[in-house]
Amino acid sequence: MRKYIIAGILCLSLALGACSSKESVKEDKAEQNTEKAEQAKEPDKDEREQKEDQAKLDVIKPSAYNNADGLVLEKGAYISVIGKSEGKAFWNEVKKGAEQAADDINKTLGYKGGDKVKVTYNGPLEAESVDEQVNILDEELARYPIAVAIAITDAKACEVQFDLAAENNIPVVAFDSGSDYKGLMAMVSTDNEASAREAAQHMAESVGEEGEIVIFSHDSKSKTANVRERVFAETLKEQYPNIKVAGVYRMDEMKGSVSDEVNKGVYRMDGTKPLGTELTEEEKIKEEDVTRDIIVDYILRKHPNVKGCYATNGETAVLAVEGIRRQSMSGISVIGYDADEEEVKAVKEGDIAGLIVQNPYGMGYASVIAAARAALGLANEANIDTGYVWMTKENIESEEIQKMLY
Repeated sequence: MRKYIIAGILCLSLALGACSSKESVKEDKAEQNTEKAEQAKEPDKDEREQKEDQAKLDVIKPSAYNNADGLVLEKGAYISVIGKSEGKAFWNEVKKGAEQAADDINKTLGYKGGDKVKVTYNGPLEAESVDEQVNILDEELARYPIAVAIAITDAKACEVQFDLAAENNIPVVAFDSGSDYKGLMAMVSTDNEASAREAAQHMAESVGEEGEIVIFSHDSKSKTANVRERVFAETLKEQYPNIKVAGVYRMDEMKGSVSDEVNKGVYRMDGTKPLGTELTEEEKIKEEDVTRDIIVDYILRKHPNVKGCYATNGETAVLAVEGIRRQSMSGISVIGYDADEEEVKAVKEGDIAGLIVQNPYGMGYASVIAAARAALGLANEANIDTGYVWMTKENIESEEIQKMLY
């Protein structure tokens, strides 16, 4: 009888063990299925993001620059992309587009791991610092990339480095802002002449085709700023005789201008009436004491009857809006470029009349493709147009605009 009882207990233990084992297997399978389901969601997300970004590639002309077909680069090849800054929304989009181009090249060629074509993005920590960008270019050329793509901050600052690149058979492609250097293999950018003409036409409409306009140019050195400034002013002069460009102010030149007027006693930074006599040495200010806010306040005080402010990039557009608010001015139309978070908010709130929204993602992508083509000895178009759209409060929610925002 005792033997039967022990046998019964053993059978029961085995049965319970088997049930427990089955439950454990079920739990393991359930966990595995959950993990697989979660993993399966990721490609869908990636595909969704790529589909959204594809709209930014579809507007690139010629279309050969919106894909990686036919670019048989060597394994481990390295392309250097150099912008004007790091961390800002516009340049983050450039970086994102450049990295996508690298991914597409590697996917097309089947390269993995150490065989992958590498693309890096670098830019000055201090926005649009000429010296820092030149130093980055020197460092990148010393790494002997197969090609370089660069947004040139100063149209005349990099010619020695470009000569060195040519001597070492490293082709150079410009994007966003170029120069007159003859050895550049391609220029990838917004059509700045067309966009500046359109901005002038919208400005004229916004101010009723009459009144004073001031131009806030982001610098005096870049070709992009120069073209946008010049074509805008020419268009107004040729087509709208009752509109006057009352002043052109280049941000990198204004510190000296403002400090000189303060020190000569013809302008006071607090907006009160100047004394008209030169300040003493102890009272005088230095150029570095003049901030961008002080510069904008100076410009607006010089033109109390201004009806429109035209800004050649996103930063100057925001500066203009903030200055108008500080001076409690109203009825001024601000028109500019780009579409960072502050600008989009200002459009929605009616503080900016309209913006030329560029395609930095497309610039980054097409720059890498153009650089790869140059490295392979393939023909490149002299100018590659990455497109733009005109954004206002009325059309900001449209599909055409939304697909270009970043």
